Amino acid sequence: MTSPFQISKSDASLDSLLNDDSAWKSASILEIKTYWSGLVAPRHRHFTAAGLWNEYGIAIRFIAAQGEPRIVSRTPCLTEKTIGLWDRDVCELFLAPDPQNTSRYFEFELAPTGEWLDVAINYEDSERQSDWTYCSGMKTLSVNSEVESVMTTTIPWTAFGQIPTVGSIWMGNLLRCVGEGLDRGYLAWMPTKTSEPNFHVPSAFGKIEFRD
Repeated sequence: MTSPFQISKSDASLDSLLNDDSAWKSASILEIKTYWSGLVAPRHRHFTAAGLWNEYGIAIRFIAAQGEPRIVSRTPCLTEKTIGLWDRDVCELFLAPDPQNTSRYFEFELAPTGEWLDVAINYEDSERQSDWTYCSGMKTLSVNSEVESVMTTTIPWTAFGQIPTVGSIWMGNLLRCVGEGLDRGYLAWMPTKTSEPNFHVPSAFGKIEFRD
């Protein structure tokens, strides 16, 4: 059985979690190596995820290995959500606050350019309904080098309508899209094992635990 993704509590402010590297020394690091199918991806496509939280919100940091050209926009827009961001290089976070109702969850995407996307999702009668007007208040920061992309987001609790406590369990997944064409890769912490790449499988979500 897969261990929960642990989100550690931090005394740092939410804004400092966006850009203060020292605040992340206490975070547990989860390495993600598998495609959505469950097969192991090449090392140059692996990525890690770490999470911190405080009374104001949650912060997630992805560090993605970069062994191939980045697929990104030449004219990124950072002032509003980028629809279609999933067609380029991106890391994604799915979060379902109610472990008894994973058909209602939130999707957050971060690109190496700093572009972002947030959407609220409901599954009804086996159909996905996406609320593109959803506004989470997420902030992002991306720092790139030749060998990796570091992508961080902070999301206030108002985005979820509730605040976890120590020991709370939410559900979700951690994901990455990388490359292009026939060689495009879709990595997942919790493989969905669908016949074709598909991240939107709430039944495959893993546990996300808020720790002290």
